[in-house]
Amino acid sequence: MFKKVLASIGIGAAKVDTVLHTEHLQPGQKFSAEVIITAGDVEQDISGLELALMTKVKVESDEGDYFADHVLEKWSIVDQRTLTPGEELRIPFEARLHSETPITQISQGLNQSVVWIATGLNIDFALDATDRDPVYVYPNEAVKAFMQAMEKLGYKLVKSDVEKGYLRTSNFNSTSGCYQELEYKPAGLKVFGPKEVELSFVPEAHKTHVLIEIDRMFGSDGYVDLTIEHDQVNLSQICDQLEHIFG
Repeated sequence: MFKKVLASIGIGAAKVDTVLHTEHLQPGQKFSAEVIITAGDVEQDISGLELALMTKVKVESDEGDYFADHVLEKWSIVDQRTLTPGEELRIPFEARLHSETPITQISQGLNQSVVWIATGLNIDFALDATDRDPVYVYPNEAVKAFMQAMEKLGYKLVKSDVEKGYLRTSNFNSTSGCYQELEYKPAGLKVFGPKEVELSFVPEAHKTHVLIEIDRMFGSDGYVDLTIEHDQVNLSQICDQLEHIFG
């Protein structure tokens, strides 16, 4: 009885750790991991073990903007189990990153985009054990080509962050409850053309949708959306399309 009370306040509680076999990934890419649960020195009942793909989103409110954790995807690993003292469980796990996972590997500007995998172990009458593993997310070829095209056209990436909400156009809708914005400004003084461009990407298995928000020096602001098939990525064509859109 005394040992059960010790477990209930977290003394001798089980520990959990998730080991990613690779933390360098692209949105939509498969990954594998091993979840290691090490029991404490008392018997404990696990009521659930979950992994969650997380990011940090900017939320707008009447009191001002703030950042909050956001779940992109969640996976249940263990439902219920009793751990015996000193027991170690090793659970292999395989899944796929959500196709709309924000890019984190951005070398320019203020980068406020982060992604991680959180592990939660719910132990009856005990404190939760948690684990947090960063994931380094790289752009797919379509997104990379758009970023290169913006640079070639004389625009500099000044900020990237993840906003809470959905993107909805006549051609596509996002599903993750958040979207990344890459904010570009002209590298030099431009009297005509956009003074700011924001790109948001919604990748799918074989194509990537792009929402372009244009803030012009003179004239009205506007939105344009494009879709690039992954087997038809062409940097020169993307440059031509963007030049035409920017006017």
